[in-house]
Amino acid sequence: MTRVFVTGLRLQAEIGVHRHEIGKLQPLSVDVELDVPSAGAGRLADTYNYETILKAARAIAEEGHIGLVETFADRLARACMADPRVTRARVRVEKPLALAPDAVAAGAEIVLERG
Repeated sequence: MTRVFVTGLRLQAEIGVHRHEIGKLQPLSVDVELDVPSAGAGRLADTYNYETILKAARAIAEEGHIGLVETFADRLARACMADPRVTRARVRVEKPLALAPDAVAAGAEIVLERG
C-alpha cells in the first residue's frame, strides 16, 4: 500500500455560516492522505497523481459558498474516492482565521474507507 499525500495546500474559499463570512473569501489549509495499492509503482499511471488532489480542491472552492469545513472535507474526500484505486481518504481542512488571534486554526477532519 502506498500513502499519497498533500499537506498544507493553501486555498481561498467562500466558507462559513456567520453573516460576516458570506460572500467573503477566507484562507483554508488542507491536508489529504490517500491509501492506494500501488507499492512498487514505476510509472505515474500506476498510482494516484497528487496533482489530482489540487485540482479537486480548487474545483470545490470555485463552486461557490460552502457553509461548513466539514462539507468541504467530505466533498474532497469523495472526489478522491471516485478513483477506484483509493481505499482510504483522510482530509483535514483548517480555517486559520476562525478563532484568531486565540488559536492558530480550527477545522475538521474526515476519513472515508471502502467497505
